[in-house]
Amino acid sequence: MIHQNLRELRESINQVARSSNRDPEEIQLVAVSKRFPLAAMEEALKAGQMIFGENYIQEAAEKKSALLDRIRLHFIGNLQSNKAKIAVETCDMVETIDRPKIVRALHKHLVSQDRHLDVLVQVNVGQDSHKSGVYPHEAESLLMYINDFPRLRLRGLMTMPPYTPDPEMARPYFKALRSLAEQMKVKGLLGKSGKIELSMGMSHDYHVAIEEGATLIRIGTAIFGERPPLSQNRKD
Repeated sequence: MIHQNLRELRESINQVARSSNRDPEEIQLVAVSKRFPLAAMEEALKAGQMIFGENYIQEAAEKKSALLDRIRLHFIGNLQSNKAKIAVETCDMVETIDRPKIVRALHKHLVSQDRHLDVLVQVNVGQDSHKSGVYPHEAESLLMYINDFPRLRLRGLMTMPPYTPDPEMARPYFKALRSLAEQMKVKGLLGKSGKIELSMGMSHDYHVAIEEGATLIRIGTAIFGERPPLSQNRKD
């Protein structure tokens, strides 16, 4: 089932990209595997999926330990500064940078481990007080701050717009993120490392996100099915 879901999803991504006059190769699929077992990830790996997204850092570490270099792991949850060391040891990208404290914590451990880390700044485009991320008017100062930490490779922006069952209602938020990235590029704060990544779009609205410039789309249920319930014992 996972193999078939991935095949159909890739066909859809390619079709949407081409209809938007985009190169399908510009778009990477992040399979959101949080709370799914290793067996599900193994099946996705056999189908050619390599990038996985995790929301809980301890779960991410356990899965990375089991699968090692067979996967590229993106952290897409709210990272606590006291878990920064685990993120540095585990992740290929952290998509959810939203405050200087996290920047400092990550950089400290990157220096001690002689590593670099790809990061995205999470922007709360909907200015929803219940969601993480900097508000759009705060993004410039955080980007400037990150640029002073050489171990962090600033790749772009990420957003999670307010949920709506109508994908078209998410379009203005995706446009806003793309516009913000373009403004930051003009100011020299993005694009120093090449291609600017825009992580936006999930199972129900990824096609709209692609039309608006997404380069990373985060999809879970459309690949793995219904997500298992959250463990009552989880502490990360």
